Amino acid sequence: MMEKGKDLFAHKSKSWDMSSLRVQNAKEIADVIIAHARLKKSSVVMDFGAGTGLLTYFIAPYVGKIVAIDNSQSMLNEFVAKKDEFECETEAMLLDLTTDDIDTKFDAIISSMTLHHIEDTKAIFEKFYKMLNSGGYIAIADLDSEDGTFHSDNEGVFHLGFNREYLASVANLVGFVDIKFQTANEIKKPNATYTVFAMTARKDI
Repeated sequence: MMEKGKDLFAHKSKSWDMSSLRVQNAKEIADVIIAHARLKKSSVVMDFGAGTGLLTYFIAPYVGKIVAIDNSQSMLNEFVAKKDEFECETEAMLLDLTTDDIDTKFDAIISSMTLHHIEDTKAIFEKFYKMLNSGGYIAIADLDSEDGTFHSDNEGVFHLGFNREYLASVANLVGFVDIKFQTANEIKKPNATYTVFAMTARKDI
């Protein structure tokens, strides 16, 4: 994913939530996840690449527990600092799932704008599949294919967005079913407008 131990977000964590575009994007993504991932008040959910907890904040009222996983300690510090704002139980874990493993099983795995930082998409989907309970969902939001101008700095970026058909084929190859895509949001920047998809898929029972 990146150089081991290097926190690419250390200088961004304190001000991360101050962007209205990020907050709006997280809310729009959460709305799609809530509508399509069949979350329950008893659900234990992993937020992959949770950062400061923007997506967790909007999902929390609908589930029982969210485990925030991120490889940025500075981001997780911000997550923990505002844990009382989340309307469910939370836990923060400093992990890089491209190299680290945990035994915990989840009813759903959610993620916002993290997948493009993962070099091996198939490998992370395989790990997600193993970490889900039977009938569990992944709900992954990220950019549609773009020309590389979304980020001002592409360090740590392995994919310039994703082609939806390609991503569906990877999920299907791993074993996921009921693969669906929704356009969750449009992010307007001075140079261009970028679309964000939300993909949901289920681990077959």
